Amino acid sequence: MTSKPALIPQPAVTPNLTIKGAASAIEFYKKAFGATETMRLVEPSGRIGHAEMTISGSPIMISDEYPELDVLSPQSRGGSAVGIHVYVEDVDEVFARAVAEGAKALGPVADEFHGDRVGKLVDPFGHVWYVSTRKEDLSAEEVTQRYDALMKQ
Repeated sequence: MTSKPALIPQPAVTPNLTIKGAASAIEFYKKAFGATETMRLVEPSGRIGHAEMTISGSPIMISDEYPELDVLSPQSRGGSAVGIHVYVEDVDEVFARAVAEGAKALGPVADEFHGDRVGKLVDPFGHVWYVSTRKEDLSAEEVTQRYDALMKQ
């Protein structure tokens, strides 16, 4: 007898990336971000219907494109409107490794007003990543004050 499943598994929100070349992307994420692959369902044709991995303990789902279902990657759509934010222990090291593996830096890694050190890049598959290391624990009020001061400059 099986137990009743949770109606809302945790975490309740998980990114699901569509990628042209999902197998290559999984290898890139392993090398660049230290991803751990936890599942892969492959069709006889080699197309990945569904794969799962974790980065810094957070789950991410991945599949190849399915044009016949209008499931397309940022490369086929002409860019991505979504960014993925990942926290790591050493943003400078991970950012440099991602660029060395083929990601494109969209600016330098820098300390930001909200207490994180952040670098923005686009992976070789068109997905935008914000790689961060927390430098300061700030309250929402402190972040708002810093933002307001920055906007006055």
